[in-house]
Amino acid sequence: MTDQLINLGTSALIILVAFLLSRLSRWLTRQLGERIAGRTRNTLDDVLVNSARGPLQAIILIFGLEIAINRLQYIPDSWGDDISRLTFSLYALFIYIFFYRLVGGAIIWYGKSIARKTPSKLDDKFLHLFRRIALLTLSVVVIITVLGRYGIEVSALVTTLGIGSLAIALAAQETLGDMISGFTIMLDQPFKVGDRVEIQAIDTWGDVTEIGLRSTRIITRDNRMVTVPNSVIGKGMVVNHSVPSTMYRVETHVGVAYGSDIEYARQVMIEAIRAQEWVMPDKPIEALMLQFGDSALIFRVRCWIEHFVETRRIIDKMNTALYIALNEAKIIIPMPQRELRFNAQKLSVQLDGSAGDES
Repeated sequence: MTDQLINLGTSALIILVAFLLSRLSRWLTRQLGERIAGRTRNTLDDVLVNSARGPLQAIILIFGLEIAINRLQYIPDSWGDDISRLTFSLYALFIYIFFYRLVGGAIIWYGKSIARKTPSKLDDKFLHLFRRIALLTLSVVVIITVLGRYGIEVSALVTTLGIGSLAIALAAQETLGDMISGFTIMLDQPFKVGDRVEIQAIDTWGDVTEIGLRSTRIITRDNRMVTVPNSVIGKGMVVNHSVPSTMYRVETHVGVAYGSDIEYARQVMIEAIRAQEWVMPDKPIEALMLQFGDSALIFRVRCWIEHFVETRRIIDKMNTALYIALNEAKIIIPMPQRELRFNAQKLSVQLDGSAGDES
């Protein structure tokens, strides 16, 4: 009887010490949060301290209760496994609460501290998806671990989850591909909202208005909205006309007649472009004779303009100025010509023969 009282008193003392330690841990975490984490500019340490405060106190208390119960000699041995499973479940529960708060708080911190400062809204959308996936994965792992502790066969459950995940992945293969490509766009940032891009795979170009989780929206020059799946963008070549600057080089092709003075024609074309107000005078203006055409010597005339938005209007003005300048300089811009030759005698014989057949 005396030994039982001693064990009971020891267990009570252990519980009391565990309770005091749990209260001390709560006080320490509060002091840590106020005096250390609260003084730093980074609020991520605040998230860590706040996430650990409650679960740490509960785990210390459960640990003390477990030791105290094991000290009691009059508890049947058959209860030992049940008590061990119960304490394990409680440990798993509060560890789960800690990581649940930590993951959720860290993602919220990232959204407020980093994602809002980026020009793209795609990372904001991915945060909610990533948070759900992370918390769902954490919940499944904890449930499977606890069930395994209770002796429940979880291999069938894991197999079912695997098959279900595979079926979902196959059914939503295109959607998942678009989402993964969207995540890649968020990381690489080949363009941002407001940039003018050209997607060569579908021969579409315009201004980016929205970068979504599954697709990207582009408004074309004729004021039409084009929704492009992110997987198309991820697989093909995208030309960003807004990067590194709005400055753009325009070019056109001009044909002059064979026998023309090449240097004189080149100078006429360069001076005609240099006299225009829309051209950037500090950038090179070139007229390169690059090809011997069927009917003309082909020159490539190119210059720089300040903004890519005016490309087509500038090409119109560029062609007009070149045409006027070449005409004034008496430089011929030849039209395509084709010579057709045939044997008149042979044709006459063929015509006579066909006429005789008809008769």
